[in-house]
Amino acid sequence: MYQSDTEMLFPPRVIPSLRDLRGKVWHDLVERVVEEEEGSAENLAFCLLMIRLDGCLTCHADSYRAMRGCTSCAQLAIMRYKGNDSDLLHQFKQAKVDVERYQRCGIVDE
Repeated sequence: MYQSDTEMLFPPRVIPSLRDLRGKVWHDLVERVVEEEEGSAENLAFCLLMIRLDGCLTCHADSYRAMRGCTSCAQLAIMRYKGNDSDLLHQFKQAKVDVERYQRCGIVDE
């Protein structure tokens, strides 16, 4: 089965669809990231956050997640997230630190 909404990793085109799924803190974060250029540190950090939350690294072509598509997978991950919006913001900030560290020195912190 071919799903046109499925990619290898979280695609930035999905970001706007996540805007209204949680509270104001989340909404404001998504708004800020949407305004950034694709490839900016903020955009890359948000994608890294979503890759971690969605489990993109363990998704494969015949998995349930892949069959539903990236948009649906990301929306479900955000709606089902057990923490609060501040927790998500904290994880985003950590992802941004990780992206900036990698851009500066090529170091990946696992």
